[in-house]
Amino acid sequence: MLVDGDDFNEPISDAIRGTLDGHIVLSREIASLGQYPAVDVLASVSRAMPHVTSAEHQRSAQVLRAVSATYRDAQDLINIGAYVPGSNPRIDFAIALIHDVRAYLSQGLREKSSLDEAVERLAEISGRAGCPF
Repeated sequence: MLVDGDDFNEPISDAIRGTLDGHIVLSREIASLGQYPAVDVLASVSRAMPHVTSAEHQRSAQVLRAVSATYRDAQDLINIGAYVPGSNPRIDFAIALIHDVRAYLSQGLREKSSLDEAVERLAEISGRAGCPF
């Protein structure tokens, strides 16, 4: 289903989202950062994931989402230089990993990877020492 103008609260799209087993949200903002495919992992949902993935895979994906959400929430403070490193371990961890997370979520047009390779790389990123999530 395509939604014109990113209006996800429009009644028809809102009703359909509630009945689907999952949805992938593409974001113009993410595309403007040069990340393709421009999937917004924080707005996307999969109700089938717990049934088709291992507990480790699910945990790794949750860490990736937590890093993305934490960085997004602190981004204004980080960008203006108001965030003081060391004041919040979650933000420090998110800052340390955000480039790896964005690289993981990006894929070149001719780039290929298997599911096993993708899950392994996800586990590497999310399994970094000192993970506060």
